[in-house]
Amino acid sequence: MISVNDFRTGLTIEVDNGIWRVIDFQHVKPGKGAAFVRSKLRNLRTGAIQEKTFRAGEKVAKAQIDNRKMQYLYANGDQHVFMDNESYDQIELPATSIEYELKFLKENMEVHIMMYGTETIGIELPNTVELEVTETEPGIKGDTASGGSKPAIMETGLTVQVPFFINQGDRLIINTTDSSYVSRA
Repeated sequence: MISVNDFRTGLTIEVDNGIWRVIDFQHVKPGKGAAFVRSKLRNLRTGAIQEKTFRAGEKVAKAQIDNRKMQYLYANGDQHVFMDNESYDQIELPATSIEYELKFLKENMEVHIMMYGTETIGIELPNTVELEVTETEPGIKGDTASGGSKPAIMETGLTVQVPFFINQGDRLIINTTDSSYVSRA
């Protein structure tokens, strides 16, 4: 058990028969009444985000999530195959459970698979990934880095807003938390 006063971003807890990750939290001490913790939680099974308020000092169960380093191999119809780097065991995840993460996955990419006991919860991506631009309007002489943005389609099908000077074939660093352009690779 863990006190809600010890919440931190990224902590996984068990509440209401679900496994939740703390996205954001705020300790509130009103002038009148008892203190409480306002939190924003993401359900690791469904991806749903919920705001929940706890009384200060309330106890919740901490969920033990194991991260196993695995390599993304290939798509097999609606299933996506991952291989454990140490034991060479393979697991398949349905596309519906990793819909957001598929925008960043390339073959042979290493990711962390989140396991709760024997149940596969999902994928934890690196903070940034390197992807190649497959389609975008050509840059025009005189365009600057601060002059605006244009859409670019990456090799995984992800559409990202990029500066005007980016051209087809460029390799870019993309932030996986908000699908934003970071820099050229």
